[in-house]
Amino acid sequence: MNKRLLLFVSLVAVALLLSGCTEYNQPISDSSEGFWNEFIVWPLVSAITYFKGLLGTYGFAIIAVTIIIRLVLLPLMIKQTRSAKNMQEAQPALKALKEKYASKDAVTQQKYQQEMMALFKEKGVNPMAGCLPVLIQMPILIGFYHAISRMNNTPTIDLGAFLIFPLAEASITLAIIAGIMQFIVLRTGPAMDNPQMKIMMYLMPFMIVGFGVVLPSALTLYWVVGNIISLIQNLVIYRPWEKKEVAEPVKKQPVKMNTGKSVKTKAGGVKK
Repeated sequence: MNKRLLLFVSLVAVALLLSGCTEYNQPISDSSEGFWNEFIVWPLVSAITYFKGLLGTYGFAIIAVTIIIRLVLLPLMIKQTRSAKNMQEAQPALKALKEKYASKDAVTQQKYQQEMMALFKEKGVNPMAGCLPVLIQMPILIGFYHAISRMNNTPTIDLGAFLIFPLAEASITLAIIAGIMQFIVLRTGPAMDNPQMKIMMYLMPFMIVGFGVVLPSALTLYWVVGNIISLIQNLVIYRPWEKKEVAEPVKKQPVKMNTGKSVKTKAGGVKK
């Protein structure tokens, strides 16, 4: 199994485990105790409540908090996107290295690893750049789930609706929109040219839709807004419309061997 896919599945498993933690359906307040409550869930609830007071609805408040979170993570996301782009550009050289060091003995593989790391350094590729933003966003995403769930179970809080979507309830329509947005983001990013990431490009949207049809629309709204920001980021950095066309290899013409036999021409001459 591909290492990135294994990491992704592991993170999803951890997310599902943490999302089932106790207290997720309990009311939330500034007196709630515990590291998770004090430093992740309550700050998110406070931020959403604050912007609700400024903007009038919880829907706009969630959008504002999502934009702020993504702006904070923007340097990491840009670094991830650029590293993925550099990795894609390094693929021909990486393939050549694999062919050069095809032998599986320890000495050859050690040389392969050394030259591969040198290639990554030269091309500006950081293999860990793709993992760090995911690791940072996962607690935030789980925290958002807990914040919305606990706000929904707090008698003094009414999440209301955003457009036609009740934020406290699941929405199939919004879930489908989130899945489509996720596919567009992956389609305009490095995954479009990376065979190892293509499975994620088709798997992730279905997973987003699956989560969206059972989770509150407030969390799905977070995904939609986050994906809109990611799409803008991809268009600015990756520029999918500037994809370089791969030139077709020039076909070699077969070499005609001179057999020395004489061939009569139409003019009656002899051609060797």
